[in-house]
Amino acid sequence: MFIAIARPAVEPQGPDTVAVPGSSAISEPTPRALHARLLENAALRRMRGLERRREQRLDDADYWLHAAPMAVQKASALREDKSFAPLP
Repeated sequence: MFIAIARPAVEPQGPDTVAVPGSSAISEPTPRALHARLLENAALRRMRGLERRREQRLDDADYWLHAAPMAVQKASALREDKSFAPLP
C-alpha cells in the first residue's frame, strides 16, 4: 500500500512560534499585547451588543453594551500598572 505524506497548504515562515503546529502557546503575553487584546475584546463586546439590539434582544444587548466599558477599564488599569504612557 502506498501512503503519500501531504504537506500543509500553508507553512509558517520565520520564528513565529504560534504558527508552528504543536508549539506551546505564549503563556505570558507582553503588557502591550495584553492591552491590545483587552481593547479588541471591548470592541467585540460592543459590536455584539449592537448586533443584539438590532435583533431586538434587549436584555442580551444591555449585558454586552455594559460589559464593553469593563474591558476598557481593565486595559486602562493595565497601562497604569505596567508604567505605559498614561492615556489622555
